[in-house]
Amino acid sequence: MGAAEERAVERALGRRMWRMTRLAAVAGLAWAARDVPAQLGGRLTGARAERAARSPQYRDGTFHNAASTRTMVADPGRNLLKELIFGKQKRRPTASVPLLRPTDPAPTDTERELAVVWYGHASTLIEIEGHRVLLDPVWSDRCSPSNLVGPRRIHQPPVRLDELPRLDAILISHDHYDHLDMDTVRGLLAHQSAPFLVPLGVGAHLDRWGVPEERIVELDWAESHRVGGLTLTATAAQHFSGRGLRRDGTLWSSWVVAGAHRKVFYTGDSGYFDGYAAIGAEHGPFDVTLMQIGAYDRAWPSIHMFPEEAVAAHLDLRGGLFLPVHWATFNLALHDWAEPVNRLWTEAKARDVRLAVPRPGERVVVDDPPPVDGWWQGVA
Repeated sequence: MGAAEERAVERALGRRMWRMTRLAAVAGLAWAARDVPAQLGGRLTGARAERAARSPQYRDGTFHNAASTRTMVADPGRNLLKELIFGKQKRRPTASVPLLRPTDPAPTDTERELAVVWYGHASTLIEIEGHRVLLDPVWSDRCSPSNLVGPRRIHQPPVRLDELPRLDAILISHDHYDHLDMDTVRGLLAHQSAPFLVPLGVGAHLDRWGVPEERIVELDWAESHRVGGLTLTATAAQHFSGRGLRRDGTLWSSWVVAGAHRKVFYTGDSGYFDGYAAIGAEHGPFDVTLMQIGAYDRAWPSIHMFPEEAVAAHLDLRGGLFLPVHWATFNLALHDWAEPVNRLWTEAKARDVRLAVPRPGERVVVDDPPPVDGWWQGVA
């Protein structure tokens, strides 16, 4: 074979290898994205769509907040993308976040039992009067429709999903990826028998992911459902929803968990609004409030509370112990990692609010909470 023929063969082989590489890349992307359509969830149809249309919160094809709100507001002269890439904020801790394995609860009078285990971000277990209620469980590595891109965990869950105790109810506040996770739902479906209580429309996602109809309870604001000795009530929040390009096709909510003697409030995601005073008047006082404190920014002030606003909301609600959630686990805004809890601690002291700031996995007995020790400052 002459030199010219050898070069021709080499070029042909090179083209073939390039085609094979491109095909492999496309196949790899297709494999990585295979679950994305399912992650997007379901659409409201049939009886579910008809029920949504009857909601006072639903008009013109979408759900709405009680007051007119904008997801984003103009901030002249500010470049959010540039700030995200080149900003000087310390958005991750400098050392590992300390994790604790929840201790077994000590023998107690179940009629008065109340404890909370925060697993990270919004995922929280409420132990109340002999019942176990799980809030917004997300155990996946990313809060995203893809396992390759999107916000990644800063710390691992302190326990495996199959290590959770037997649950009596699973509450979802809204359908954003950091609060509703397909793989976690499927894991709970395999290991638990508890019903999923969700705001209107969110059941369409669960239905697509294989949750049986009898385990889905959809509620509008001010609607309640009984589970054992508990009354679980969906209450108002000021936020939005959506897992794809379509916004506000499902409702968002906060939650009241009430037993015969003890009461808990959970914000879900929300901006500060006058609904907290109304919830406090109707359902309070609360032994403990689980309050969103992170992922705020002046570019979206109406949909996520600043820490000082969370303290004001806690007081509106007539809350006892304040326990912060929605921080430390995922980077979802531009502030420093430790800023939310630092600001919260300052405001709580200024307004004489009882505060507990547990490490992920730490059980907090509401009647005997651990003192705030600033543990996060050692890893910030």
